[in-house]
Amino acid sequence: MKKLIDQIIRLSSSFKGLKLMEVCGTHTVSIYKYGIISLLPSNIELISGPGCPVCVTETVFIDKAIEYLNRGYKILTFGDMVRVPGNKSSLEKQGSENVRVVYSPLDALDYAREHRQEKVIFLAVGFETTAPLIAAVVEEAKKNDLSNFFILSSLRLIPPALKYLLDSKEVDINGLLLPGHVATVTGIEDFKKIADKYGVVSVVSGFDAQDIMESIVFSLDMLHKNGEKLRIQYKKVVREEGNILAQGMMCNIFDIIDLNWRGLGKIEKSGLKLKPEYEIFDIESREPLKIDIAKENTGCRCSEIIKGLIKPRECALFDTKCNPQNPQGPCMVSSEGSCAAYYKYGRE
Repeated sequence: MKKLIDQIIRLSSSFKGLKLMEVCGTHTVSIYKYGIISLLPSNIELISGPGCPVCVTETVFIDKAIEYLNRGYKILTFGDMVRVPGNKSSLEKQGSENVRVVYSPLDALDYAREHRQEKVIFLAVGFETTAPLIAAVVEEAKKNDLSNFFILSSLRLIPPALKYLLDSKEVDINGLLLPGHVATVTGIEDFKKIADKYGVVSVVSGFDAQDIMESIVFSLDMLHKNGEKLRIQYKKVVREEGNILAQGMMCNIFDIIDLNWRGLGKIEKSGLKLKPEYEIFDIESREPLKIDIAKENTGCRCSEIIKGLIKPRECALFDTKCNPQNPQGPCMVSSEGSCAAYYKYGRE
C-alpha cells in the first residue's frame, strides 16, 4: 500500500486539483471504510456518483409499492428499500405482515411458487448487475405459469446516467472509477465511448482498498500521458466483451426506456421495462396506478450528493434530524448510500 501511496503523491504533484468520481456505491463504502481519503494528497478529491440504486430510485416508486400493498399484494423486496421514505410513509412504517425482505429475486420466485393463493410483487431495483438475474426469474415465472408473480421495475443502466452528468457540466470531473461488477456484465465498450467522447480518464475498478488505490494510480498515469482514456484494473473478473449470456438474457426480456432518476430527472434510454410478451408480469401494465409525483423532502440534499455536488456533512439534516435510525432520504437508508457510509465510518 505504501508503494501505491508514494506513486499517487508523485503522479499528482503537478496537478493543482483533481476530482475523481467513484460511480458505484460499493466503492463509496470502501473509500470511507478503509480511510482512503485520508491517504490521498489534498489536491485529489473523491466524489460520489449515482451508483447507488436505492438512492436514485424515485419517491413515487415507494408510493406505488405502498398503494399495491394497500390493495392486498404481498411486497417482496431487498432490505434497504423497506426504510426508504415515500411521500407520506415507508414500507416499514406501514407495519404490514405483507412486506417481506428477500435476499435474491430467486427467493421471491420461490415464495410465489409456494404461495400461489397470494399476489406477489417483487420490487426490481438495481443496475446491470441485478437485471440479468431478474430477467431469468421472469423467464422462469413464464415457464411455470406463475400468474400470481409480478415485478415493479426500477431497473436502470449506468452509462446513460454518466453521459447525463458529463453533459450537464454541473461538476468538473477529471476521472471516473467505474463499477467492476457492472462491467463484468456489460463489458467496457459503452464506458470506452464515454471516456473517448468526454475526454475523462476512466478505470474499471475492483472494490477493496488495494483495487481502489491502484485505480487512482492508473487514473493519474493516464492524465499524465494524455492519450489512453480507459483501463481495466479489475482484470481478474472483467473481460472486454463482458458476459454475453447475461447480456442476451437482458435483451430478450427487457426493452430500454426513458426513466426518471432521483436528483437527475428523466434520462433517455436509461431504464428497463419488460417486453410486451412478458407484460403479464409487469404489475404496472396489469394494474396501472395514478400517483401524483411527490415533492422531495426540501431539507434532504441527497439529490446533490448523488451528483457529486456536495458531501454529506454539507446537508443541514445530516447527523441532526437525519441518521440511520431516522433517515430522511435514501442516501442515509441504503447500505451503499454516501450518507450512511459517511455516518458509519467517520468524517473526513
